[in-house]
Amino acid sequence: MEIPPVARICEAIEVAHARIQTDFADINPVVAVNKQMRNYGIPSDVMTIDCLKSGKRILLVFHDSQPDLANYQFCRRDADPGDEFESIPLQSLTEQQLYDWMKDTFSRPH
Repeated sequence: MEIPPVARICEAIEVAHARIQTDFADINPVVAVNKQMRNYGIPSDVMTIDCLKSGKRILLVFHDSQPDLANYQFCRRDADPGDEFESIPLQSLTEQQLYDWMKDTFSRPH
């Protein structure tokens, strides 16, 4: 059985999350995986990385039809995401990339 794309980055997100918590006392990201899209017939998983303090969110969508890509968007927790997503090869979604995204997105002023 093939490992789902969202599961393939779990170790990277765990390491990046721990580093962010160590390096930035004011950033405490909350990471969640949501599989609810599958209940509506959309073969995709969603990962959110939220900063409760700033209200910012990194949204990652993993489509079964594109197992080697992740679609992402930087948005706000209190607003619906836009229609435009960027794509990144799953192999490029490293611990360092995730760390940089959290650092750059969550440590900037609004």
